[in-house]
Amino acid sequence: MRSYNFSAGPAALPEPVLEQAREELLDYRGTGMSVMEMSHRSSEFVDIAARAEADLRELAGISDEYHVLFLQGGATGQFAAIPLNLTSAGDPVDYLDTGSWSQKAIKEAGKYCDVKVVGSSKDESYGFIPDPAQWQTRPDAKYLHICSNETIGGLQFKSFPEKSVPLVADMSSDILSRPLAIDRFDLIYAGAQKNIGPAGLTVVIVKKGLCGNARPETPTFLDYATQADADSMSNTPPTYAWYLAGLVFAWLKEQGGLEGIAKLNERKAGKLYSAIAASNFYRAPVDKPYQSDMNVPFTLANAELDADFLQGAQARGLLNLKGHRSVGGMRASIYNAVPEAAVDVLVDYMAEFEQTHA
Repeated sequence: MRSYNFSAGPAALPEPVLEQAREELLDYRGTGMSVMEMSHRSSEFVDIAARAEADLRELAGISDEYHVLFLQGGATGQFAAIPLNLTSAGDPVDYLDTGSWSQKAIKEAGKYCDVKVVGSSKDESYGFIPDPAQWQTRPDAKYLHICSNETIGGLQFKSFPEKSVPLVADMSSDILSRPLAIDRFDLIYAGAQKNIGPAGLTVVIVKKGLCGNARPETPTFLDYATQADADSMSNTPPTYAWYLAGLVFAWLKEQGGLEGIAKLNERKAGKLYSAIAASNFYRAPVDKPYQSDMNVPFTLANAELDADFLQGAQARGLLNLKGHRSVGGMRASIYNAVPEAAVDVLVDYMAEFEQTHA
């Protein structure tokens, strides 16, 4: 029996996807080869790649105004790629600080640009998202960067600000979890290892008009125009991760698309947050309007019980509930592929543990 995996990433994958990958592992559709053995130039893999892009475009409503790139280097690589592609040395760029991943992006961009932090809730332990009306944005900024969902802190945008400059978003931990108006954004990027597929793949959705002006010092494999011209294959791409992402996209379509998966995600998150709110033993650190549907951090009334809680959870097949080392406590990451049954078992265990230790 498989355990319930609440890991923040690499995260749970849909069982039907894993089963199909197992079935095709040694012989992909009569080729006599595994996908991971194929040339990325082969007709078989080119078809896999094209189908994955088509399904992603259909799921997310991505128009021909955008390139869709399947790259390497993780979202962390994009922290540098974005300023290298979108700015010249010393250009102003604006960043909102909502947690750990925002801070990392800010630090990296500072190597290339004049970075301004337009707002932050750091002094309040990142318990909320600053009001967009209070952001100190600059009209000449080359772009405004946000993180739509902070994986570590569990802070999520429920709606997005109007933009006067290009809007760039790190959506690594909530992409494809809900319907999204893609045309509100000029660039979206996401590491795959949460809602798209296994680690090793990064998806970049970028307006075509923003490509073609990379700085001369930009590494070739980070140049959006170069990768777009080569169909994301200017160097050997992470072929097996790309294939698995395609299987995930097909699975999402079978779940009713992003509308269908959003209903499931809202129900899962609602159950878990309700259990926390109804208890005096558990506490959610994020203000209710900003609580993430993907990453649910919570603390116990007595931190000395954390180890016991985790041990009991593991005995019940509830894995990877330990909070990030920077914040402590617990964190349940309930991405698309985490079944509702996993949340039900977790909520029951939380009630049992509270009754025993309160």
